[in-house]
Amino acid sequence: MTTDKTGAPTDVAQESDRFSISVDGKKAGFTEYVDFGDHRNQRIFPHTEIDDAFGGRGLATILVGEALEATRTAGLRIVPVCEMVAGFIDKHPEFKDVVDPVTADVEQLVSNR
Repeated sequence: MTTDKTGAPTDVAQESDRFSISVDGKKAGFTEYVDFGDHRNQRIFPHTEIDDAFGGRGLATILVGEALEATRTAGLRIVPVCEMVAGFIDKHPEFKDVVDPVTADVEQLVSNR
């Protein structure tokens, strides 16, 4: 089990279109995703959000890290539209081998959501 900067236990769960993070059973945030590509082999991450009440506890880092690891394990490529996801990848180059660039098609898909 992962804990946040206060020592509180966290739980990351995958839902149909997002990964969510809870602290002590309370939802604290999420990162959305859209599976895309000819074989749905890309997972686009357009947005990540942590509730202000939970800010500064490292939850976005925990959430994004677990979401990207689950994406890699599923054999999917990561497309980091979200600045938080892109920043995480910059700090964790071990994910760069499964990252695809944000293309015009991806930007169009995200803007139409």
